[in-house]
Amino acid sequence: METLSWHLKKWEELTATELYGILQLRVDVFVVEQNCPYPELDGKDLKCSHLWISDANGRVHACSRLVPPGVSYNEASIGRVASSLVMRREGLGREVMKRSIEQQQKSYPGLDIRISAQSYLQKFYESFGFEVEGEEYLEDDIPHKEMVLKYSL
Repeated sequence: METLSWHLKKWEELTATELYGILQLRVDVFVVEQNCPYPELDGKDLKCSHLWISDANGRVHACSRLVPPGVSYNEASIGRVASSLVMRREGLGREVMKRSIEQQQKSYPGLDIRISAQSYLQKFYESFGFEVEGEEYLEDDIPHKEMVLKYSL
């Protein structure tokens, strides 16, 4: 397997090339693969930190958006978790989620983490300790469930 590097940066620290790679992966996964035109640029990125893994050529293979409390929910949040089609099934999605949780717990100790998860990924998120709260709902015509990872000592 080629050499991959992890990165974590706040919005204002991102280079144009890094941002392009992150947005390209997110559009490839959420718009093209899922055939779902939706407002990818929702204004939240500017308030968030971004975690991603890239290869030696700078190609982004997995990413997430680390959302501070008060932006999407009262709690901290993790969103836009994606992995590239070419690297899927290599464990990058699991690793990006693990690192995202660790970073949010470090940045916002004592706070729960709330996510809006695509329903088909419920078991994936439950494997990290997230629990469903409320009823299933449609977000951009895709079934979602709100899930929470409760803070624990």
